[in-house]
Amino acid sequence: MLIGVPKEIKAQENRVGLNPSSVAECVHHGHKVIVQAGAGQGILASDDDYRAAGAQITDKANEIFAKADMIVKVKEPQEPEWKQLREGQVLFTYLHLAPDPKQAKGLMDSGCTAIAYETVTSARGGLPLLAPMSEIAGRMAPIMGAFFLQKHKGGRGRLICGVPGVEASKVLVLGGGVSGFNAARVAMGMGARVTVIEKNPDRIRYLDEFFGTSINIVAASKSKIEHYVPQMDMVIGAVLVPGGAAPRLVSRDMLGGMKDGAILVDIAIDQGGCFETSRITTHQEPVYEVDGVLHYCVANMPGAYPHSSTQALNNATLPYVLALADKGWKQAVADDVHLKNGLNVHAGKIMHPAVAEALGQSYTPLTA
Repeated sequence: MLIGVPKEIKAQENRVGLNPSSVAECVHHGHKVIVQAGAGQGILASDDDYRAAGAQITDKANEIFAKADMIVKVKEPQEPEWKQLREGQVLFTYLHLAPDPKQAKGLMDSGCTAIAYETVTSARGGLPLLAPMSEIAGRMAPIMGAFFLQKHKGGRGRLICGVPGVEASKVLVLGGGVSGFNAARVAMGMGARVTVIEKNPDRIRYLDEFFGTSINIVAASKSKIEHYVPQMDMVIGAVLVPGGAAPRLVSRDMLGGMKDGAILVDIAIDQGGCFETSRITTHQEPVYEVDGVLHYCVANMPGAYPHSSTQALNNATLPYVLALADKGWKQAVADDVHLKNGLNVHAGKIMHPAVAEALGQSYTPLTA
């Protein structure tokens, strides 16, 4: 199979779909890989590094889209990219289609087969290709929030860890899954006073066993959210509905009760965001203010640390890349129901029930 790796064109996205080590593994399996020149700049991988791994280098992204049997990316295809996709071609990347009907239509119109990292499942019930980026985004969230709590950045001017005799900042994490757990862990390590609101009883028990009395763990309800949000210096949104739109847990009305200069960090922004006032921002312009409250809603948070993120992502995705390339996508998903759950679009139809529901489209199950 010919595997194509274009350079990411989303704003400030420096990750790459395959690093040189992954390319070498694909070549070892008998496949050809074509990589766009400069694709590895963000991870300090040169074109010569890719050549040494066995890749062909091209200056032209359109050559990759025209030739490759499978496109491996990091972020969802931008409009110039989805217009180059074609029937019979496999796209393997993050898609986050639920809040993005325009992209969904573009993929449907292309006729391609689009498999989304974020809906591939595991036997343990997790999302193994989303997890590494959720871990990074979760760990970044309190760091970014603490940075923008600086007064000259528009924040409250409170040090997250406090100092002797001065109270530490209060941080609320909505959701105790992978990203929420990591956010809470780092916020606690930074010295903040942390509360996590989680709805799954089993997850609440896990969080209690892990953190003990180091943080406050609360069973989720609307009234509990309304009670805790006004007290906080930072609220981190870390809720997830696999494939679907994130629930809006903090309304605009609730902002009126928050402290001036408090900050909302929305890890769920890729899936539409879990704050009513969330809208996508970039690393270049990461925050904006609504009713005196800062919002950090960067849609590709791990792109700030592309070296770490690409390595973590490739560790997770490479086995699936090889399965798709070695077997072809039809046999690969037939052999692995969890990879099959990653199938979002095929032949102009939505193939994932949660994605279809979020987009108001009909769901078409895959048949043999």
